[in-house]
Amino acid sequence: MSNPVFRFATVRGQNIHWFLQRNCSVSPAQLVWLYVSLCVVSLGIGSFFWWQGATLVLPFAWLELAGVGVAFVVYARHAADGETISLQGRQLVVELESAGRLERAEFDRDWVRVEPSAADRSLIVVSGRGRSVNVGRYLRPELRPALAREIRMALRDA
Repeated sequence: MSNPVFRFATVRGQNIHWFLQRNCSVSPAQLVWLYVSLCVVSLGIGSFFWWQGATLVLPFAWLELAGVGVAFVVYARHAADGETISLQGRQLVVELESAGRLERAEFDRDWVRVEPSAADRSLIVVSGRGRSVNVGRYLRPELRPALAREIRMALRDA
């Protein structure tokens, strides 16, 4: 097997791995600290106005923090979403993680097809023996054809 240079993959021995993840600027742990600091400031200001006689400020502060908390939970659930494509010997393994749920598909590398689903900038369809999986949602659309070519090359050269 020749050792081609991959743009998107990591090569470990005979195994080739593609890791495609969501680009998140804030980790879930950082989000918790941000939310706690927001709560301290907002509830501190609300409490000050409560003691000054403006009794409606504190309930609205709680309502605001509940709304922000729900939005942060939704963000944090999807912050670790990603796709892993691995060529391990005779198997191409595709793992899709979304909101903590993992979907795994295995394909015999001799029978797998890798192609765009509809147009040049669409998701990549990995299919074989009656099963198909869409990949590439965490990659810019203009880079998806290059990823598909790279996977095809690895399948051919392996």
